Amino acid sequence: MSDKIRTALFGGTFNPFHNGHLAIAGSVIRQGLADELWLLVTPCNPWKEGRRLLDNDLRLEMVSQAVSGIPGVSASDYEFSLPVPSYTANTLRHIKSDYPDREFILTIGADNWVEFDRWRDWQYILENFKVIVYPRTGCTIGQMPDGVTLLDCPLVETSSTEIVARIREGLPIDTLVPASVARTISELGLYR
Repeated sequence: MSDKIRTALFGGTFNPFHNGHLAIAGSVIRQGLADELWLLVTPCNPWKEGRRLLDNDLRLEMVSQAVSGIPGVSASDYEFSLPVPSYTANTLRHIKSDYPDREFILTIGADNWVEFDRWRDWQYILENFKVIVYPRTGCTIGQMPDGVTLLDCPLVETSSTEIVARIREGLPIDTLVPASVARTISELGLYR
């Protein structure tokens, strides 16, 4: 058995971070699938190029505030220093080299899993890292290879895109995002 720290990596633009993200992170830790989970705030996701994102540091701060006090869960700016767009395989190569004391486990949604063979260097990822897949509505997951685990987590129908649309329409978001995120969005007049 390895004595390395099992660190789950859950990346995203988190624009904004919401309760669905929080539920996934908490489930990974509660189910003992990792010792800790890093929420990697992504500067530029190759699948989301062209979308307007809040400033990297502001998104990082909102994630940090939302998870402060949750044991084992933290926000990370690791990808801020890497070339953009942020390809997962590149991030994994760098982070594995920079943190040899850890065993990294990739955490992705079922929507990404069903298109995983379109990812850059996806074979490298499966050959070198375990993967946790969380369920998403409308995604049928068949047989999964060794090293890939389906997370037992309730389906959360929330998406960042829907939250931004609600803000623009003047609708409440308090039940969809952590209180600290709602407060920051309101105080700074974000996404209007």
